[in-house]
Amino acid sequence: MDISIGRGKTARRAYGIDEIALVPGQRTLDPSLVDTRWNIGGIEREIPIIASAMDGVVDVKMAVLLSELGAMGVLNLEGIQTRYDDPVPILEEISSVGKEEFVSLMQKLYATPIQPKLISQRIKEIKSQGGIVAVSFTPAGALKYGKVVAEAAADLFFIQATVVSTAFMSPKSVEKLDLVKLCQEMPMPVVLGNCVTYEVALNLMKAGAAGVLVGIGPGAACTSRGVLGVGVPQATAIGDCAAARNDYYQETGNYVPIIADGGLVTGGDICKSIACGADGVMIGSPIARASEAPGGDYHWGMATPSPVLPRGTRIKVGTTGTIKQILRGPATLDDGTHNLLGALKTSMGTLGAKDLKEMQQVGVVIAPSLLTEGKVYQKAQALGMGK
Repeated sequence: MDISIGRGKTARRAYGIDEIALVPGQRTLDPSLVDTRWNIGGIEREIPIIASAMDGVVDVKMAVLLSELGAMGVLNLEGIQTRYDDPVPILEEISSVGKEEFVSLMQKLYATPIQPKLISQRIKEIKSQGGIVAVSFTPAGALKYGKVVAEAAADLFFIQATVVSTAFMSPKSVEKLDLVKLCQEMPMPVVLGNCVTYEVALNLMKAGAAGVLVGIGPGAACTSRGVLGVGVPQATAIGDCAAARNDYYQETGNYVPIIADGGLVTGGDICKSIACGADGVMIGSPIARASEAPGGDYHWGMATPSPVLPRGTRIKVGTTGTIKQILRGPATLDDGTHNLLGALKTSMGTLGAKDLKEMQQVGVVIAPSLLTEGKVYQKAQALGMGK
């Protein structure tokens, strides 16, 4: 129902992940009976988690480790990995500077041209170690380097921007990326995003997307909502885009998974995203906290190095454990950021959902007090949910 915010202007109420709670049904399951498998672009994974295409999150080593653990990581092909033969000293420099020097340093480092040979090299390095090769470009980057990705034979190609649509208008002097043509011509499945509305999600599916990324601005290091004022809280955005997926499936028989991207930190966040309709999630800061992450205790967004309008910052996330502990446990923290798979399985068992499709059907309530009710001591002592 629309709400009047002034004469001539109405608004729709939207909800974030922190504002909802999941409601147990009439049955429960032992977590060992739960099936968390999902499929994207013909690739089946046990863990419905994708590590974000950010330089502080995924490098070649991390992409391989995530594959071995049953998840997946996306390598940013417009980042440090394809601009420098040896990215290690560059990443160390990024993590060593102060707050005041950070933005100008990033703009300088990311001004170094992308080397097509490094695109091929990084893809081959992941492939040679048995990892799933999922890579990412912005639409402009895909237009320029798509053939290199195709020739190197990546497994999945992510096209990502703050907002991606099939109705992009550009000056006559600027070549526009044809998403339909790209999806048809690339030899591997193409995942498109990001979006937050039913209409755009549906259009991306019609364009041939093998998956659709949902989320604008909720990421831990993203400041797009403050800089641009653009975004829709994740619970509502996921629900709307999942409705588009369901309608598209009913119409065509083609099921296109929805990936909730951004703003998800704990196991509970992931569980609630799937309950809102997501098939999988993309997370950045939780993975950046792994001892194997390339960011060296830091995390920054893809739009941070913009030469004209940075829409992100660098945040210190620290190191809390190995990537195995974060994904599969055993957990050594009490705040829901370790053993994300275990949290998902336990939640699904508690809710009586034997697989992800049933998890998408569980009851949801609006619950603004969910994270604070009865947590006085945790908050006062900075424990568990009070951290």
